[in-house]
Amino acid sequence: MLAIISNVLRGTASRNGARVVVSARTYADFTPQASFDIKKCDVHKLEEGPPLQAVLTREEGLQYYRTMQTMRRMELKSDQLYKQKIIRGFCHLYDGQEACAVGIEAGINLTDHLITAYRAHGYTLTRGGTVREIMAELTGRRGGIAKGKGGSMHMYTKHFYGGNGIVGAQVPLGAGVALACKYLGKNELCVCLYGDGAANQGQIFETYNMASLWKLPCIFICENNKYGMGTSVERAAASTDYFKRGDFIPGLRVDGMDVLCVREATKFAAEHCRSGKGPILMELQTYRYHGHSMSDPGISYRTREEIQEVRSKSDPISMLKDRMLSNNMASVEELKEIDVEVRKEIEDAAQFATTDPEPPLDDLLRGTNPWTKLKSVS
Repeated sequence: MLAIISNVLRGTASRNGARVVVSARTYADFTPQASFDIKKCDVHKLEEGPPLQAVLTREEGLQYYRTMQTMRRMELKSDQLYKQKIIRGFCHLYDGQEACAVGIEAGINLTDHLITAYRAHGYTLTRGGTVREIMAELTGRRGGIAKGKGGSMHMYTKHFYGGNGIVGAQVPLGAGVALACKYLGKNELCVCLYGDGAANQGQIFETYNMASLWKLPCIFICENNKYGMGTSVERAAASTDYFKRGDFIPGLRVDGMDVLCVREATKFAAEHCRSGKGPILMELQTYRYHGHSMSDPGISYRTREEIQEVRSKSDPISMLKDRMLSNNMASVEELKEIDVEVRKEIEDAAQFATTDPEPPLDDLLRGTNPWTKLKSVS
């Protein structure tokens, strides 16, 4: 497998007539894997936490880099299409938080389950959706991942349950998925994500209680991006230790800007769940570069300088890139070539999303035959 990847990276890529020249360095010129120190996680009701070192292979690093760059470019293109009024309605972008989605996916299996709130584009991609399907869904086209009828907040793939528009409502649904995992006995789990803005919802605490009583294999993850809409966490929560909010549920506070830190914490949490110990709670400390949604410029409650400081010091893509370059795991040219390929993929997807037909009127209700009577099969 590594030999095949090496040949691909050393060769030339050609997509739709566009020829991309790739570095002539061979795989043997690069370090195949390296160990990195990662930030210690704060723990709650745990004797020990995830490891303080993470091993990264070259193959993994290139995969993580490509996926995070794809997310970033996809969201920037979505911003552009929204401002051109090609994408309409609600649209919540994920740029800045890429390490969360990529790190979580690297720590679980594709057969595991995941449910999140309305900032869902990144997870739709990591769960198997394509950029073309996501972009076409944003523009309301027939080729969208929900056939153009879901939009930004309602995207689904196998073992991915959205994309939910009601604040916090996905949390009890995720516990239900975890209950199904336990009932079916397949050693699967459910990752249930919500934001700091939803963390004060009563239904979340009710769900904690049931999940703990029934020892459900559920990883509750609070993506703490510091602001619930335009309100800082300090103004919204008497306690900002979200990883302790489960009280009787063990918790971890994780550097959500470091893909390796998120991956190792997720692996730790997944092992906890699979061993029958019940749920665990993770708080990922992260940051969104855009406003809450496209209707929010994002600078009325925080300064441009604050955003720029995070970009310059903690950007998840830059952090991974620096690690790989400083440890001879990739070349500058090779990563630039990935950037070129990603931009081409995004532009092709945007072209498809603006030319694909809208769903026909007959499909806008329930499927192609909306008046068919439904029958119970129970």
